[in-house]
Formats: sequence, structure tokens, C-alpha cells
Amino acid sequence: MNARKALATALITTGIAVLAIDAPASAAPSRAELALRWAPIHHQDVDQTGDHALGGKSDYITRADFDGDLNGRNNWDNTGTGDMTAAAYYSVTETSSHWFITYLFFHPRDWVDHPFFETEHENDGEGVLLAVEKNGTDYGVLRSAVTVAHSDFYSYLPSGSTWTGGRESSDGTLTLASSPHDAFQHPVTAQEAKGHGLKAWPQYQIEGDGVTYYPATSGEAPSGPDDRDVRYQLIDVFAGGGLWAQRNNTSLFASLGTFAGDTSGGCGTGTFSCGTNSANAPWGWDDGNDVPGRGEIATDPAKLSAEYWTIPGTLSRSYVYNPYSSAAAALKVAAETAPAVVD
Repeated sequence: MNARKALATALITTGIAVLAIDAPASAAPSRAELALRWAPIHHQDVDQTGDHALGGKSDYITRADFDGDLNGRNNWDNTGTGDMTAAAYYSVTETSSHWFITYLFFHPRDWVDHPFFETEHENDGEGVLLAVEKNGTDYGVLRSAVTVAHSDFYSYLPSGSTWTGGRESSDGTLTLASSPHDAFQHPVTAQEAKGHGLKAWPQYQIEGDGVTYYPATSGEAPSGPDDRDVRYQLIDVFAGGGLWAQRNNTSLFASLGTFAGDTSGGCGTGTFSCGTNSANAPWGWDDGNDVPGRGEIATDPAKLSAEYWTIPGTLSRSYVYNPYSSAAAALKVAAETAPAVVD
């Protein structure tokens, strides 16, 4: 190689090296991006039967302040007249080994359409916890899901998960599917009409009319009771002025982790009865037959995961991010004194 070629090669090589050194490292995903990436494709069965259905609107997911205020005691009354733009709440906690993402799907009504032995109530909060293992990639790998259906939890594993049953056995396989609104595979969940218990699809599924919700950066209202492509917005539980900041707002919460609700607006009319203060936020969720305490599905998900599953490798129980821990003492007292979960 002559001197000129050698110099040119050296400059090119050096230039490439400089470019490699100067190229900015890609930023790690934010918690909001993690929540969006793993947010479920969500099937909501819809029932239009009876006055309390409001033509199906009583089964739409939305914000707790869909009616423009933070009063939980007028949500039944305002269902169908407020802004039914689709939304779900999320919180992310993190250890050195895992992210834990909790999603809350809120309905202004838990309703029935007959007079026999079932109670309806104002507000409804059901959801799912996802455990995501850090594996060196931007978004990690999904290992498990635990869903909330009223006062019971149901546990699921995606195909290929290295986790297996522990104190609790798996209730089934968590399906993943493609979204038309991004390039990711998302877990698929579903809620029944009226009572809105939540399980992995297809253990619940749309029967007749229904809405299929897809996670997105903005939400939209269903065009009607049978709309199979509706985007829902994700809202951080810990956002300024958000649900966690409002946890002591007695207009929205009757007690720590339990939404306030009354019997106004016709709740209970023509049915067996209307319950009060019957719906729960994630820090109030409980399966009374399980070891984890009330709310720990959201506030200490590493503990719940260790109880539910047999996990190879490391499951760190020490949090590097967990805003719930700031109210640990109050949450413990609330868990010991709160009435039984009846959602």
C-alpha cells in the first residue's frame, strides 16, 4: 500500500471511530413508553339490555373524571352524558431485575339488568399486573400476568415463559397479538359486560356487540356499541393531580383504595340492590384467599410474583422505583381495617 492510500485508510478508520464515539447512546425507554409498549389489546363485551346499559355506554372504559369532576358519587348519574373517551390508568414499579406494570380499567357503572340476587354499584375498577424481566433489551421480556375479576385474581403465563406455577397454579395462557397502531406484540385481555371481571382473552371474550381497544398516545370514544378498533390513552397513576395524588380526596375515595359511590341516579332501581363504596383502585385490590395483602398486587408486586410463581434466576425484592412505598404505613393500616373487597 502506498503512503497516500495508507493515509486515506487511516483517516477513514479514524473518522469511523470518531463517529462511533460521538454517536449518542440511545436513551432507555421512559416508564410511559414501557407502559405503552406492554399495554393490553383489550376486548370489552357490551350489553345493551335494559335501561342501566344506556345503549352499551355503561360498558365503555373511560377516565374517573369523565364527567369533568373528581366526585365519585355522581359517576353513575353522569354515565352516557360525559366524555366517554377511552382511557386506562397505569403504574410502573421497578427492581434491579424486573419492571412491574399495573393497568386499571375504569367504568362508571357495575350494573345488572334483572332483579335477582345480584347487586350493582357506582364505579368499577378491575385490571391486570404484568411482570416484565429485564434482559438487556429496551423493553425486556414479558413473564406473567395476574388479572383482577371482582374479588379474585387469575394468573397467566405467555407461551415460552420461564416462570412456572408456585403457590398459585397458572389459570391459562396469556395470548399476545399484533396491534394495527404500532409494531409490537401486546398481551390480550378481556372484560365481561355489566360486572366487568377481567381475565386473559379468550377466557372472557366479546359475545355479540363489543369494543376492541388498542393502546395509543391518545384516546377516542367508541362510535357505537360494536366498534372493533378504538384507541385508548394511558394515564399515569402518579401524574401530578392524578389518582394517587387524589387518594385522600374524600369526594373521590371513601377510604384509602376504595372509590366513593352512593345510590343516587337510579342505581339499584329494578334490580336486587345497589351497593355503596364498592369499587377499588389498584392499591385496594385484594384476593382474600391469597397470601399477598390488600393492594400488594400494585404496591409490592415483587412479593406477589414470588408468592405466585416459581421463578428461575433472580427476582429482586428491593425496589429502585416505587412511589407507593411513600404511603406504606397508611396502606398497611387501610388493609387491616378496610371492609372486604366486593367489586
